[in-house]
Amino acid sequence: MKSSLVAIALACAASAVLVAEGPAKGTIPRTSDGHPDFAGSWTTETYTPFERPAQFKDKAYFTEAEATTYAKQALDRFLAQPDTDAHYDNSIWMTEKGPKGMSSLRTSIVDTPDGKVPAMNEEGRKRQAERAAARRGVGQYDSAQTRGLSERCIYWGHEGPPLLPTGYNNNLQIVQSPNAFVIIPEMMGIGRIASLGAEPHLSGAIRNIRGDARGHWEGDTLVIENTNFTDRTAFRNSSEFLKVTERLTMIDANTIKYRFTVEDPHTWDQAWSGEYPIRRTNYPMYEYACHEGNYGMANILRAQRQEEQKAREAAAQAGSK
Repeated sequence: MKSSLVAIALACAASAVLVAEGPAKGTIPRTSDGHPDFAGSWTTETYTPFERPAQFKDKAYFTEAEATTYAKQALDRFLAQPDTDAHYDNSIWMTEKGPKGMSSLRTSIVDTPDGKVPAMNEEGRKRQAERAAARRGVGQYDSAQTRGLSERCIYWGHEGPPLLPTGYNNNLQIVQSPNAFVIIPEMMGIGRIASLGAEPHLSGAIRNIRGDARGHWEGDTLVIENTNFTDRTAFRNSSEFLKVTERLTMIDANTIKYRFTVEDPHTWDQAWSGEYPIRRTNYPMYEYACHEGNYGMANILRAQRQEEQKAREAAAQAGSK
C-alpha cells in the first residue's frame, strides 16, 4: 500500500483533486430561479494548513514550487506513520484517493495578518481553565457522558460551522431548494440546514451544538449566518455566544470560494476570518457509520470496569496479608 502511494506521490504530489465534468470554465450552473446551483458532490480536502506554519511568518501565499514541496512533505509525514499491526496502516486514512495537493497557494486557511487565530481574551482564557479543571474533576471513564463528543459520534467540529477540511473523509453533498440549503458532510454525516428567506433566528432559549442557520443571497453569494450555539460547541474554546457567518461564492462550475467569519466577544476581542476553495468531485459519498452507543464506546467502558475490578481485588488481597 505504501509503495503504491509513494509512486502516486512522485507522479502528482501537487495534483489538484479530481473534478467532475461540468459547464465550461467561466460559466456557472443556475437554478430555475436564477441563483447559482451548488447542488452536487464536493470535497474540502487539501494540505493547506489551518494556521500558517511558523517558517512562513508573514508570507500569505506560497510560490508554486513551495506549494509543491509543502504538499509532498505533508504526504511524506503521513506515509511515515508506523503501522499499528501487520494488517492496518494509518497512512491509508490520510491519503485516501492519493495525494490531496494544495487547493490554493494560500499558506493558511486562517486569513489574518499572521495567519493565526487571534489570542483569546481574559474571559476566554478563564473559561478554558475552568473547562480543563472540570475535566480533571470527572472520571474520564465513568460513563459515556464523560467521554468526548467526537468519540461519542455526536460532534467533531470540522463539519461546521465553519466547514473545515479534516484528515480524511472530506467529501460532502449539497442539496439546494428555493427555501433551504443543506450541507451533508461525509464525516459525521448530519445534514446542516439553512433556511433561506426572511424568517428570524430561533429564540435564544433554543440552542444547538451546530447552531441555528439562516441564509440569504447577496448577488451570487450565499450568506449563511449561524447563531444559537451551546457552550458545548466550544469551537476553539468559544462560548455559547459564538456567531459564524459563511459566504459561498461559485467562481466557476467546479469551484466554490468558501469564506467564514468568526465572532465571539466572550472569547476574542476581534472577529477573524478564513478562506479556502471547495472543489466539485465525482466521488461517491459512502455512509460514515459512527454513532453513539457503538461497540467502541461499550468496550471502552467495559474495559475500564474490568481494570477497576482488578484494582479492587489487588487491594483486597494486599489488605488480607
